Amino acid sequence: MTASGWSANQFSALLGAYRTGTGLSQSAVTGLFAVYVVGLIPGLLAAGPLADRYGRRPVTLTALGLNLLSTCLLMAGATAPWCLLPGRFVTGVGAGALLAAGSAWVKELSSPPYDPDGPPATAAKRAGMFVSAGFASGGLAAALIAQWAPAPMVTAYLPHLALAVGAGAAAYRAPETLPACALPGAAVPPKAPVPWSRFRRTILPLAPWVFAAPTIGFVTLPGLVAGGLTGWQTVYAGVATALAPGCGLAVQPLARLLATRHRLVRGTAGPLTIALGLAVAAAAAATAQPWWALAATAVLGAGYGLTLSFALTEVTALAPRTALARLTALFWALAYLGMFTPYVITALSAVFGVPALLRTGALLAVLSCVLFGWLNRSRRAVTPRCPG
Repeated sequence: MTASGWSANQFSALLGAYRTGTGLSQSAVTGLFAVYVVGLIPGLLAAGPLADRYGRRPVTLTALGLNLLSTCLLMAGATAPWCLLPGRFVTGVGAGALLAAGSAWVKELSSPPYDPDGPPATAAKRAGMFVSAGFASGGLAAALIAQWAPAPMVTAYLPHLALAVGAGAAAYRAPETLPACALPGAAVPPKAPVPWSRFRRTILPLAPWVFAAPTIGFVTLPGLVAGGLTGWQTVYAGVATALAPGCGLAVQPLARLLATRHRLVRGTAGPLTIALGLAVAAAAAATAQPWWALAATAVLGAGYGLTLSFALTEVTALAPRTALARLTALFWALAYLGMFTPYVITALSAVFGVPALLRTGALLAVLSCVLFGWLNRSRRAVTPRCPG
């Protein structure tokens, strides 16, 4: 899971370096960032059902192999820029499959023997924390290497190669957690129903904000304040890339505290924090102040951590075991739609201006809270779930 997050953000920290070092335009670089999501969503949607049918272990290990291949393609892009497009696409496919199968595997490995009536919160959030750790460390490491090492478009990717190989060696020894009765050839057990109505009420209004928030912080804002960072743009981008998921990790004690409160409080805390971060981001974009941009990124990262923690806990609480990977994959797919946000901002900025777009985003985040509260206004917190 850490290797997956690392592979996603190592490229993000190098966006400025690709603009200056390869001559790619802002829209081309942002488009390469968005291609990751184009590969990730089918990877998620295919790997979830496969992991529920054939097991978490084979799908995860195959996805890790794709993760390694994608980094090799990106390294080749230093001399053959056409490799960047398939490299980013394969990064998305591999990361999506890792998130779908790996999240379920981590959850089940974290609580053996599996107890369908036990508290899912800690194990559910563990996968998200590992991914966030990869997001934070991968971007910062790539930026620091690119700033000072030779051949930065190659050497910046070397740490991920070592991490992914080590992760594969460690994961290869981990056991399969899908019960034998669920594997092909076994008698098909009765399946517990999936509560789609609760999924739509609790996950749909919030999921896209999970990655819309941090990507605005480390993709959109650094490019807007680059004028005051002569010579340090890559390091600044790396710090921003680490700051957003790092604040998402740091806010987890608050997430645990909110978990003891009313469910509506838990669900609205993240988007309201994101709305505040977008308001600060609008001020940073209007003034082109790097420190204001970092402050906005920190607040957006905190909102990311709160929203991700709530959503993963909800998904694990409502999903029967036979559909855990599938439902987790669907959540990640909805969440990663938010990664198109920087591309949308770039496309519309010439017409509306970035500050106005960010203020509109803050309003939409508040409206998401209102919608979430209205959809769940008469619902009480429900303790986990039918066995399955």
